[in-house]
Amino acid sequence: MTTRWRADKICKSDQLDNVSFAMSPLRLDSLDVFAAIVRCGGFRAAAKERRVSSSALSQTVGGLEEALGLRLLNRTTRSVAPTEAGAHLLARLGPALQDIHDALRDLDRLRETPSGLIRINAPAPAVDHVLAPIVFDFMGRYPDVKVELVSDGALVDIVAQGYDAGVRFGRQLAQDMIATPLGPPLRYAIVCAPAYLAARTLPLSPQDLIDHACIGRRFPGGTLVSWEFEKAGETLEIVPPARLTLGSAHQEVQAALAGQGIAHVFDTYAQPYLADGRLVELMPDWSRKLPSWYLYYPHRRHPSAAMRAFLDHVRASAPA
Repeated sequence: MTTRWRADKICKSDQLDNVSFAMSPLRLDSLDVFAAIVRCGGFRAAAKERRVSSSALSQTVGGLEEALGLRLLNRTTRSVAPTEAGAHLLARLGPALQDIHDALRDLDRLRETPSGLIRINAPAPAVDHVLAPIVFDFMGRYPDVKVELVSDGALVDIVAQGYDAGVRFGRQLAQDMIATPLGPPLRYAIVCAPAYLAARTLPLSPQDLIDHACIGRRFPGGTLVSWEFEKAGETLEIVPPARLTLGSAHQEVQAALAGQGIAHVFDTYAQPYLADGRLVELMPDWSRKLPSWYLYYPHRRHPSAAMRAFLDHVRASAPA
């Protein structure tokens, strides 16, 4: 039978759970401190997390070990690790402490008022046409909440970079994220000014674009944006020759309005100008349709009150 070290004698492993605490008082918060030290990997990191001194934590653990009559931590100048008794205690202790913390957080939720900062990473088209209007309305309802929208076309680790949520297409989401639809499905449009076509042949298929002045776009990372088409189950992706290359969909639309060529943008950018006739749509039968944007966020049991309120607002704003 396995034996374990005890301050005054050797005890059997099956006696650990029956250790008497009559000799010294046992404080519940000392158990939480012990668990924090193991989780953080040492006294210094745990002290920083709890905003106390390392010596205070050391005294707390020392009092706990004295109360239990067992050494719980092996301490060296370089590391701290639980003893066999400490590991056994932590395995039994962890779920109970988590339940206590969850119960206290549930009480906090009853009195929390949404406030603080929400940071969201999203591509510019999602911010321009879907996310910004939702955020503006949300901020009108919750004046104590601050929102930071960061436009970024690259896929980023929102947890590692300190974001509360991100926006991407459904197929780009990590498996450990929760996703909520954000707006209607998307559609690409090929557009140009009527004056551009006055002396040119009307393109009827993507292959015809080789004889036209196309307006290209380059991602911040340097990659040229490809043009995507779809018709009768056939999909086509090309990077047409571009005389003019720009950095955003807004710039592409402005160039198209100026008669500089043909632009390939989400139709939400072009709709106002299609409606008033300043732009015309080409090859609508080749228009590529995409899923809606999705707001995604980490699978956390207890998001902040501000984030909970924002998620509720997004769901209420989603199309039926």
